[in-house]
Amino acid sequence: MVRKEVIAVYFAGLMQGLTLVAFPAASSIFTNPHDFNFSNTAYGGLFVPQAILSILASLLGAKFSGKGKIRTVFFIGLIANFLSMALLATSATLMGHSSLAYGTLLLATGILGIGFGLTVPTLNTFATLFFPKKTDSAVLILNAFLGLGTAMAPVLVTLFIHFSIWWGLPIFLGLIILGLCLFSLSLPLKELEQKKSPSKKTVIPIQFWLFASFALLYGMVETINGNWAVLYMSENEHASTPIASLALAIFWAMVTMGRIFFAAIQKVFPEKLAFRTLPFIAAVAFILIALLPSNTQVFGILTFGLAGLGCSALLPLTISFGNKALPSISAQVAGGVIAFYLLGYGIAAFGVGAVQDMLELNLKIVFGLCTVFALLLGALSFKLTKTIV
Repeated sequence: MVRKEVIAVYFAGLMQGLTLVAFPAASSIFTNPHDFNFSNTAYGGLFVPQAILSILASLLGAKFSGKGKIRTVFFIGLIANFLSMALLATSATLMGHSSLAYGTLLLATGILGIGFGLTVPTLNTFATLFFPKKTDSAVLILNAFLGLGTAMAPVLVTLFIHFSIWWGLPIFLGLIILGLCLFSLSLPLKELEQKKSPSKKTVIPIQFWLFASFALLYGMVETINGNWAVLYMSENEHASTPIASLALAIFWAMVTMGRIFFAAIQKVFPEKLAFRTLPFIAAVAFILIALLPSNTQVFGILTFGLAGLGCSALLPLTISFGNKALPSISAQVAGGVIAFYLLGYGIAAFGVGAVQDMLELNLKIVFGLCTVFALLLGALSFKLTKTIV
């Protein structure tokens, strides 16, 4: 029988995915002239506090987790996610007050950043502690649950928009997170805390910065797709909100399916080979997105699915490979990798809109230029896996 603490941690991954994508999935609401009426730059700016606070939270979380406070970090992260959803729901009452609504949403994304930065590294650490002999598979499956949440968010947003109550989704998610907190209070998570406490101060090896660079580039590649797919489909493929949301859902669904798939076939297709192959699949997807003609919505959806496959296993494998390569700082690897992933997230979440508006570039051109980031990932993947057994 699966232990209750394993259920709680993996379900928390699902909920983290849902809350993380609740904001970009609602991008059509934020940019719609009849709703919030934000520009692309203003929409991208919503994610700046999220990125900054995510980075700070993941670094602080890694520090406290290393001191045997992993359970505390886990609960603070869940509470932050709940508060973020509460603020997102509250913003619906402020649509007639643009500045106040924008400020509320900035606060909401900032607090979500704290929740994400604290929760995700902690969940990855728990996964490795639960299954010490199968860390690669454990981390992949955990991130598959997170990916499932990200795939479900656009579908749920579309459903709530259809009934003209988009704000019902953050209320729904907030209540579930509260229930998860109550369920987890009595679980023996505290028993795991002392196992990862370092006995002395360690120096960060140079190799860590290679993993950090990979995570940063990956964050950019994933976020360009995850935060801008809906607007790309709306602006370039003239897709309706349900169709544009479907493209985003397919992207995240393929991220999830890819993680499960590569965990299942690791004996015939080793993780190292997947790690080296996936960046080039993402590069092909960027090229196809840049070349898609207008009004080819089906091909747009399929291409974002290909991009999702290209992204799928890269982040969890970066964490598990980092733990293997850097055992002296394994307690801090997940937090450090997530911090740099979030730096890439912030650069892409805000930078795409700013560059697009400043240089008046079509999103197709932006996606095409981003092929460079995927190719750099491919080059780094060979460097990182040379010493991994």
